[in-house]
Amino acid sequence: MRETKRATLILEDGTRFEGRSFGYEAPTAGEVVFNTAMTGYPESLTDPSYEGQILVTTFPLLGNYGVPPEGGSPDLSEHYESSRIHCKAIIAQDYAWDHSHWLADRNLADWLKSEKIPGIYGIDTRALTKHLRESGSMLGKIVFEGDNPDDTPWYDPNKENLIALTSCTEVKEYGPEDGPRVVLVDCGIKHNIIRCLVSRGVHVIRVPWDYDFNGLDYDGLFISNGPGNPDFAEKTVENIRRAMESGKPICGICMGNQLLAKAAGAKTYKLKYGHRSHNQPVRRAHTNQCYITSQNHGFAVDSDTLPADWEPLFINMNDGTNEGIRHMSKPWFSAQFHPEASSGPRDTEFFFDEFISYLKK
Repeated sequence: MRETKRATLILEDGTRFEGRSFGYEAPTAGEVVFNTAMTGYPESLTDPSYEGQILVTTFPLLGNYGVPPEGGSPDLSEHYESSRIHCKAIIAQDYAWDHSHWLADRNLADWLKSEKIPGIYGIDTRALTKHLRESGSMLGKIVFEGDNPDDTPWYDPNKENLIALTSCTEVKEYGPEDGPRVVLVDCGIKHNIIRCLVSRGVHVIRVPWDYDFNGLDYDGLFISNGPGNPDFAEKTVENIRRAMESGKPICGICMGNQLLAKAAGAKTYKLKYGHRSHNQPVRRAHTNQCYITSQNHGFAVDSDTLPADWEPLFINMNDGTNEGIRHMSKPWFSAQFHPEASSGPRDTEFFFDEFISYLKK
């Protein structure tokens, strides 16, 4: 029998879940959230939108297909969504110590240990998820046998500017020199957004979240996803408002949807437990077109606060929340879900084609 260390998840309301360790064994704390996707743990772990969060996976098995090689470069990974793991920890019902996949070059446990990220299995994740759905996402801490829980302070990532923590710090460029020039504001970007743009012939100019890009020569503006509270990105919002004066195409994803809405004059709010999955159904407004989408966000746009010349573009079919906005006459639009959808589904990747079509007009 494999020897593993006892580990305990303690929620801020005092609820405790006990399991066993398969990752790095050091106490940690963060916001406890759940994801209902069946696959994609390498992509989720490296998604900057999980910065500061303890990720609970509802699919009962984790680690069965190992971890792919890094590939590419730190600026643009081949298989991951960033250059490092952003979750504070990951929790599963069961862990597969033996993995099998043609692309894997190591197991999940070794990867977590190399990046000093705890992993727990043996927890009833169904009961934990039901608790989070009823009570809402809450703070939690993970401690190991022999640790004093009082020695690990609570950590609320929503009180910190996570966008600044996950954004690039200098301007970087990708793609063909002769392609349409798109400024990509990095608020904690998933690398597949860059890959989707470059594969369509776009020359991407990636800039930090607070960079004043309005003096650059560009054809369109793209605002990335990112973690945490959009209220921390007021500098980005100010730059978007200035960009609107040019009338050039503007597009946003996830955090980009929220920041575009704030630039338009709308408000955002925190969801009870967020949307984190591969199976969120959304409908395009004024149509019967529905899509299955990948999502990862804890905040949303208040559609009722959109100005008269803006309207919802997509609507969540589960709870009616906003899933995108558009200007009624300008080429400005966004999606709360992830059209780049790494690790899937790819039903809405046409979103990039719609944006690029505006660049060519």
